[in-house]
Amino acid sequence: MKSLGRLIGVVALAAGAAAAQPAPEPPGPLNDSAKGVLGIWEFSNAARDKICTAVFKSDTTAVGYKVEFDPNCASLFPLVADVAGWKYPEHDLLYLLNAQGKALVEFSEAENNSFEAPTPGVGVLFLKSPSAAAAEPAAKTPQQVAGDWTLKRGNGAAVCQFTLAAAAAGDGNALTVRPGCDAGIVQLGFTQWQLDRGELVLLPARGNPWRFESIDDKSWALLPESADQTMLVRQ
Repeated sequence: MKSLGRLIGVVALAAGAAAAQPAPEPPGPLNDSAKGVLGIWEFSNAARDKICTAVFKSDTTAVGYKVEFDPNCASLFPLVADVAGWKYPEHDLLYLLNAQGKALVEFSEAENNSFEAPTPGVGVLFLKSPSAAAAEPAAKTPQQVAGDWTLKRGNGAAVCQFTLAAAAAGDGNALTVRPGCDAGIVQLGFTQWQLDRGELVLLPARGNPWRFESIDDKSWALLPESADQTMLVRQ
């Protein structure tokens, strides 16, 4: 009986502590900065291979103001299912809040009428106005990049040929080193490639990934840039 009494006491204390938690403060009137957030925004990841729409409204909720996501958004970004409101600006940040008023995402203002938020477990998330989103180049897909490519040094000499496949392999897509490749590159053991935040990445078994930025549809430049620039050129 004593054990039961102690258990009841613990439960009562826990319930009292929960009841003592302060409720989120109701939102005040929208200021001019917050009014600038109202409307339709593109909600996306850095690669822009996951894109949906968020509509920021002036209707109040228990924790802030109402934001509505299109039906597909929760399948792309599960965290939006827990979003119960937004507020801005606080510490110059735009917050997406859960029902308890806790910040799920903290956006800071970026260039060209957009916001960005490095988010643990998700990556960098972006909010872009329709005009800013329209100005963004469409993200390349593995199907668009797949094919035969030649690695060339700055003097134009071909040192290796790769076949980039659209088929998945490990953490990326399959890569085949063609016969005649420079021995130093063969030793690195390239077997995979991937697209990461708009960059093309070749993944070796040994050493660091090789990252390339797009120059046009037929060429990518090795990063960081150098006087003797290495290029990946479509055959």
